Amino acid sequence: MQMFCDGASMAKSVAAVLVETLALAGVRRVYGVAGDSLNGITDSIRTHKGIEWLHMRHEEVAAFAAGADAHLTGGLAVCAGSCGPGNLHLINGLYDCHRSRVPVLAIAAQIPSHEIGSGYFQETNPQHLFKECSHYCAVISEPEQMPRMLGIAMRTALSKRGVAVLVIPGDVALRECPLPALTLGLGDSASLMRPSDGELDRAAEILNSASKVTILGGAGCDGAHEELIGMAGRLKAPIVHAMRGKEFIEYDNPYDVGMTGLLGFSSGYHAMMNCDALLMLGTGFPYPQFFPKDAKVIQVDVRGEQIGRRTKVDLGLVGTVKDTLDALGPRIKDKKDRAYLDACLNHYREARKELDELAVGEPGRTPIHPQYVAKMIDEVAADDAVFTCDVGTPTVWAARYLRVNGKRRMLGSFTHGSMANALPQAIGAQSAYPGRQVITLSGDGGLAMLLGDLLTLPQLKLPVKVVVFNNSSLGFVELEMKAAGLLDYGTDLVNPDFAKLAESAGILGVRVEKPEELRPALLKALAHDGPALVDVIVNRQELSMPPTISAEQALGFSLYMIKAVLSGKGDEVIDLAKTNLFR
Repeated sequence: MQMFCDGASMAKSVAAVLVETLALAGVRRVYGVAGDSLNGITDSIRTHKGIEWLHMRHEEVAAFAAGADAHLTGGLAVCAGSCGPGNLHLINGLYDCHRSRVPVLAIAAQIPSHEIGSGYFQETNPQHLFKECSHYCAVISEPEQMPRMLGIAMRTALSKRGVAVLVIPGDVALRECPLPALTLGLGDSASLMRPSDGELDRAAEILNSASKVTILGGAGCDGAHEELIGMAGRLKAPIVHAMRGKEFIEYDNPYDVGMTGLLGFSSGYHAMMNCDALLMLGTGFPYPQFFPKDAKVIQVDVRGEQIGRRTKVDLGLVGTVKDTLDALGPRIKDKKDRAYLDACLNHYREARKELDELAVGEPGRTPIHPQYVAKMIDEVAADDAVFTCDVGTPTVWAARYLRVNGKRRMLGSFTHGSMANALPQAIGAQSAYPGRQVITLSGDGGLAMLLGDLLTLPQLKLPVKVVVFNNSSLGFVELEMKAAGLLDYGTDLVNPDFAKLAESAGILGVRVEKPEELRPALLKALAHDGPALVDVIVNRQELSMPPTISAEQALGFSLYMIKAVLSGKGDEVIDLAKTNLFR
């Protein structure tokens, strides 16, 4: 694609041209940690004035923050790391960005160009290291390569919705660039993409002949809410959503029956397992055991390589969800029989009622049920709040108790499944939207893993509200051990008073140990003009059960209880029963 010159051709450094090119592409923030090999770039950002350098305490946080920025804005976000360990620290966050399909450019500084290959101090091979978490990774070895290579990297990230990496030796960044900054020449309008008429006719034939159709939707339903609801109405189909599809599917949806999978609950599971036709829309839902065995399956995805990865597919349709449903809709006969839909909706109402009954907080009864914390966060949060949730049990409670409405947003490490994502993603979300309410559902293990960037909140004056689910354990890992019949081991966390820790950093800290303290604490934090942390002591023994229990899991729980008693941990079994059976 053609690039266009911007302004007179005045000799500037490679770093200056890089920064000007980013600015012309609409980039306003670069997340990173400064280092000598980045000096040319950070100094160019300082003098440019149109881009802000957001100083993190850890490069992994910079990558997660950039991913959240890109997820919410839809535009290109940028992170940077200095040579060697600096850009290595980006990798885990970039894996998450890449697997979440958000457009991120990573600038990976490199050692002096004349030392490459000599085993120099901090030398690594970024092209090899970033290969699996990027669509594009190239080295700027000569000034003449800038800005063309930068343009290729940015277009790749935007077009393929993923990560591109540009490796720049520190000395090359300081050299004179003979070329001016260039614009991308890439418009914002999305191209029409739908299957052929013949494929759509085959899809309509399958759906029209089925008596019990279920729709499973994912993140690919973004921007297709109206078409999705219209299709469900014609098919009289219950809609099940994957975690990444929750924010785009659940709201204003009379056909919603919740989630399935390890995070879901029984109504979504049964709607999937009892259908005779399954229409998958923009989802890579990863668990084969939660797919129906005998149903006809149609899968719609903009990436053809995604089709058939999780379950057998009778018909794969390559296209966007919106364009495909637009074209498929007129071919679908309006079904009259809604018996299956009504049965699924009734099941959902019962399952929802049971979940809500678990989210209670009786005054004086401790420790607090984590479901109650999630429900209270939902009730007090703003209509357009942005939620970030750590992996494990915070994601389970977010999936089940946070309500979306078309304005709220929800981020997590839903595909990569990395710990410690909630705080970094909140930093990116709050930086992109300074006036918006941003709330984390942080696990105590997740928060502690990248605890250093709690200091970033007051440093950058980001009013993020951090809610810690403090159960002194890696709770979801313990659940997995119990399900496998194993005793808990290596999961204990000796935690500080996170509220006092926050106060020492200039952050409002509130500790909550009783249910009646929770709502006032949350309201105090949300009303505070600045960052705040609410440390909530929650029940360690709460089980976040999946919608169906396999025979192996049932056996595992039985073995766990026998082993616990024999090892002298019978009191833990009693606590487990009290927490989950006697409510």
